[in-house]
Amino acid sequence: MMKSIKSILQIAAIFILFNVLIFFIGWNVWEWLTISFHLQNLYIYCFIIVLLSYSFVIGRFSKHLSIFRTIGYIWFGFFQYCLLLLPLADLLIFMIKMTSSSWRIAIFPIGLSVLCLMFIILSYGLFNAYSPIVRKYAITIPKKNANINELRVAVASDMHFGRLSGVSHLKRLVKIIKGIKPDLILLPGDIIDDEAEPFIDKKMGAIMAELQAPLGVFGVLGNHEYYGGQIPTFIDLMNDINITILTDEVITIGDSFHLLGRKDKTDKNRKSFAQLLEDVDPSYPIIAMDHQPQDLEAAQKCGVDILLSGHTHRGQMAPNHLITKKMYELDWGYLKKEQLHAFVSSGFGFWGPPFRIGSRSEVLEIHIKFI
Repeated sequence: MMKSIKSILQIAAIFILFNVLIFFIGWNVWEWLTISFHLQNLYIYCFIIVLLSYSFVIGRFSKHLSIFRTIGYIWFGFFQYCLLLLPLADLLIFMIKMTSSSWRIAIFPIGLSVLCLMFIILSYGLFNAYSPIVRKYAITIPKKNANINELRVAVASDMHFGRLSGVSHLKRLVKIIKGIKPDLILLPGDIIDDEAEPFIDKKMGAIMAELQAPLGVFGVLGNHEYYGGQIPTFIDLMNDINITILTDEVITIGDSFHLLGRKDKTDKNRKSFAQLLEDVDPSYPIIAMDHQPQDLEAAQKCGVDILLSGHTHRGQMAPNHLITKKMYELDWGYLKKEQLHAFVSSGFGFWGPPFRIGSRSEVLEIHIKFI
């Protein structure tokens, strides 16, 4: 009972805070519009602000209202940077008020400057989101096997294929990975964005089927596959295009190395690294995929050689990367921990706003030598 009350109070607090922030943004924009352009239609203005602020929620009610979800995603980006820029604008206006009686004259250029900065920031973020790069790494694993000396792996996580990360972005992925010419393709989770319907409706499977490698294409579940509640459908979709989704499984590829794929942390019944590797021959190289990078210590102690993760998006929009950096031992990039080589990708796609500020859409190209 107490737990339910606590949850209700937390939801109420978030709801109140969200609406206070909406009021803060709405009031600032209204002040600028009324002083600069003598706008007077307050009720229409309030309706528009409320509609924009709750468009994501509206879009969740029906797939026929999905346009509102798209509007909501873009609004999230606008919302975040309003909260960063508007207090600075207010402070500047306050300082002018203290020194000049003609402060109203400064309202228009200050507001216009905020608007221009917002346009520059979001345009830059849009470019980063839809202009992926390849990050190259070269590592050595002291486990030589007669069947393999080198391995080139292409890694793409967090594609979130669906509405805004759509057909064009998928074609970019296929083109980039074909250019890498990998021996193995690995997809560490959040391949689709919640529901499978947009992926199916846009016939994205036919394009994704072009992802091919001699040793195969493998993926794992991310938290968003769980959120969509269509995991069996998703796995069938991937099987149809020869992408194997590993769900708490370890397989041996080419009698050369083990490939481990964990279920996402969202699944409370998933197996630990220790359970998955209990009967695995540790003399073979062990490559693992775990969507959320929270078990680096356990992976290292269990003898994993390479761990591939995503999930963090490196915060996606700065300064959110300061939060992910505090949350994870490794929130982006590469870390060597004893024998373990850990990689966390910022992701190829994006969740929500189609913007990346302080991060970049990427594919990892990892060259592995076994010595």
